[in-house]
Amino acid sequence: MIILPVLSVCMNPALDREFYINNFSVDKLHRLDPEYSRMSPGGKAINVAIDLASFRIKSIVTGFIGGYVGDIVLSELREISNLITTNFVHIEGETRENIVIIDEVNHTITEINSSGPRIPIEDIEHFLRRYKLIVPSADAVVISGSISQGIPAQIYGDLTKIAKKYGKKVFWETRDNILRESLKIDSPCILRPDFRKEQVIFGRELNSEQDYIDAGKELIRYGVKMAVLSYKIDYDIVVTSDGVWFIRPLVEVDHSHLLGTGDTYMAAMIYKYFETENLIEIAKFGYAAALAKTWYRAKVPPKYEDIEKALTMFKIERVE
Repeated sequence: MIILPVLSVCMNPALDREFYINNFSVDKLHRLDPEYSRMSPGGKAINVAIDLASFRIKSIVTGFIGGYVGDIVLSELREISNLITTNFVHIEGETRENIVIIDEVNHTITEINSSGPRIPIEDIEHFLRRYKLIVPSADAVVISGSISQGIPAQIYGDLTKIAKKYGKKVFWETRDNILRESLKIDSPCILRPDFRKEQVIFGRELNSEQDYIDAGKELIRYGVKMAVLSYKIDYDIVVTSDGVWFIRPLVEVDHSHLLGTGDTYMAAMIYKYFETENLIEIAKFGYAAALAKTWYRAKVPPKYEDIEKALTMFKIERVE
């Protein structure tokens, strides 16, 4: 049972803006009514913290934040739930904004993500000192999302090594350039590679099912307990030291509603991890939560009853 909060590390927060534009096309004027746009705190680890709050799990969100946009992110985040507390390092640079255009007719998502501010070395050192003080008061650590300019790619590994000294379980979701460098330092318990930009692990492009399976096995050799890889959005490939499983939906998935599903997946796995150490059960619950999330238009956590319903709407099969 979770007693202490989960420490959610967001190295590159954002203010997310969602626009719902059917039949979206470039080089054209689109006018929106207020009900077709939404603004919310963003950055993958922040999204995880918001989803954790829907499971009644406390979290401490940390990272870097700054400027007028950063103030808005903090204000909006604090309004969402009193289960979320913040402990950011405030920087001079401006927190980024992300734009997503959702076309529910053509079932597409167009994302425009800013790279974020450059973080000075003295702010990184400040953050590391603060992180070392916070970690003992957490039950687990999730490090998720991109990193701002100036932050070394090995930062996930450095933070994980510190967390493990205190016996904390660590969860990652990030892109290849970060996981490659960070795995040289230390490895998480559960890892979801972020394939939104490119399907690459260890510098190699993934095309076939076997490519994904081999990449998952390589992650396990680095010490990861379970790797969950999204195979071209269609289904998931789960790899542990005990074998390989495919998780496939039994219902049609609306690809225009995928925004935030990876973060819901991660939050649900963390929640389930405190109930059981059965990795496949953890993956199944995470998948069910992500599937249930696609039934919602906006980037909001699914209801628990929808997750329970979704548990009956996919099949899992062992392939190795």
